[in-house]
Amino acid sequence: MSLYAKIKAAEDSRDVDAYLACLHDDFVFVRHQSGTEVTKAEWAPTVTAMMESSALEISKQRCLYENDDIMIEHQFMKFADGTSEAVLVVNHIKDGKIIRVETGATPIK
Repeated sequence: MSLYAKIKAAEDSRDVDAYLACLHDDFVFVRHQSGTEVTKAEWAPTVTAMMESSALEISKQRCLYENDDIMIEHQFMKFADGTSEAVLVVNHIKDGKIIRVETGATPIK
């Protein structure tokens, strides 16, 4: 099973443990709004809250490219406050797990 298939299955079933299992121990998330970096331990509560929220909607999620080093995704996200974004996700891969994520987002009106 591809890493994308594992991540997508975890997100679809809102299985936080399965999602976190796809992240490398040295994982870093780069926030596109500020450029700050978040560790796996710091990211886990955010992911948990996102997956537990019925207000967050992810649609038209797809993998644009995946190999052993990188996985690029695109999706649309609708947030609890009613805002929506088109999100491009670049996942850097090491040892079969995601080690670094950087995103770019465009607000949708």
